[in-house]
Amino acid sequence: MGILDIFPQLSTSVSLLGALVVLRMVCMVLFSGFSSQAYRKEPPGPRPLPLLGNLLQIDLKRPYNTLVKLSKKHGSVFTVYLGPKKVVVLAGYKTVKEALVHYADEFGDRDPLRITQETNKGHGVLWANGESWKEMRRFSLMNLRDFGMGKRACEDKITEECDHLIQVLNKFKGEAFDTTQPVNYAVSNIICSIVYGSRFEYDDPEFTSLVDQSNKRIQLGGSPSLQLYNLFPWVGKWFANNREFQKNTDWVLNQNLELFKHLKETLNPQMCRGFVDAFLVRKQSLEESGISNSHYHDDNLLMTVLSLFAAGTDTTATTLRWGLLLMAKYPEIQDQVQEELSRVVGSRRVQLDDRKNLPFTDAVIHETQRVGNVVPMSLPHKTTRDVLFQGFFIKKGTTVYPLLTSVLYDESEWATPHTFNPAHFLDRDGKFVKPDAFMPFSAGRRVCVGEGLARMELFIFFTTLLQHFRFTPPPGVSEEDLDLTPRVGFTLSPVPHKLCAVSCM
Repeated sequence: MGILDIFPQLSTSVSLLGALVVLRMVCMVLFSGFSSQAYRKEPPGPRPLPLLGNLLQIDLKRPYNTLVKLSKKHGSVFTVYLGPKKVVVLAGYKTVKEALVHYADEFGDRDPLRITQETNKGHGVLWANGESWKEMRRFSLMNLRDFGMGKRACEDKITEECDHLIQVLNKFKGEAFDTTQPVNYAVSNIICSIVYGSRFEYDDPEFTSLVDQSNKRIQLGGSPSLQLYNLFPWVGKWFANNREFQKNTDWVLNQNLELFKHLKETLNPQMCRGFVDAFLVRKQSLEESGISNSHYHDDNLLMTVLSLFAAGTDTTATTLRWGLLLMAKYPEIQDQVQEELSRVVGSRRVQLDDRKNLPFTDAVIHETQRVGNVVPMSLPHKTTRDVLFQGFFIKKGTTVYPLLTSVLYDESEWATPHTFNPAHFLDRDGKFVKPDAFMPFSAGRRVCVGEGLARMELFIFFTTLLQHFRFTPPPGVSEEDLDLTPRVGFTLSPVPHKLCAVSCM
């Protein structure tokens, strides 16, 4: 006989108390479960397959197109699995801006690709994170400004480079030519003058090889086989494109090391010629002060310069080539640009101050950047902490793709998003306006370091070339035949084509 049998009233009370305790515990568990599920509701997405994830649903040649289509079905925040890798995609202007600007800290880290991590190893400014990235970004911005970005000295460098490019185009005497190399060399010389302290001749084999190999590296980086290597390295390492990418990377690195060697041998701390000199002087100063564990070391120099050189050449040169192709494609728009240039500038040299008096031309340049859509998926981001975003739980360390193409082609932000239409950047009075959804340089903490330089270059190069030449399709090719389909690559450049540059001065 137990104690509860002796005291039946106590037995009833204890049983009731126990039932209440159990009921309370059940409610707490259920409430906690529902609350946790609500808080941890993750972004939706297509059902993944084991190991392959959603790869069979994605066009690896143009993954950004697939992701835009998926956003129509799953919403502006959704999940895809690239093989075993979980990725949250952000689509549309409002969502991308909210993440990159209003949640800048949470979405502010970079998620390096395997092919970049193997080379950069966390150094440099483009793919790095943490204190090293902060210091390299701060130093890069400061020195890009010191060596010309946003200043009259840089404007003069660009204008001078325009003269060299015009000489090259004149040699074709109106015959059809491929715009790739002349434009790449001209644009690259601007970043070379800032980084290395000097420009190079277009027939300098070391310079032309450096530019060509760097651009080839960017093109290979977006190929389907390199994307598969990033996800499945044990398979992808056998692809020919991967071996070529590694060989190409090694060549570019060694070429830069040779340039650094020469700059070190001729370094004068009292007269810095460019970014590399400034970095070497800073490194030397810290070492003389007994600081040997700073972020100013050879690996950071090499990777930062590599990023500045590649980004400072490819995206701007590609946008400029899109601009020339679009002028040949739409001659009536080219007519309006040249009429405005003739009326406002005449035969004198174009200056940055002319921009405010060239609203239509400025609108054409911005619309070229929008339609060109050179970096459609941005570079991958990574969450720095657990974040609740638009009602969805995104775990710390999750890869995030801000889909810039969905911003530049957002149907709720642009009147005719899939049409080349400079009126997107003009008000009713014909004055230039820049919509908030114009975001080709990304936004937030990871906005392009060289945005100011790129804008200067695009304006001066484009206006000067349109001032001197009329661009037309090759003989036998109509405007309708000019193909605006982008070439497959890490950035979107025009497919190989030729144009005629007919002198009009």
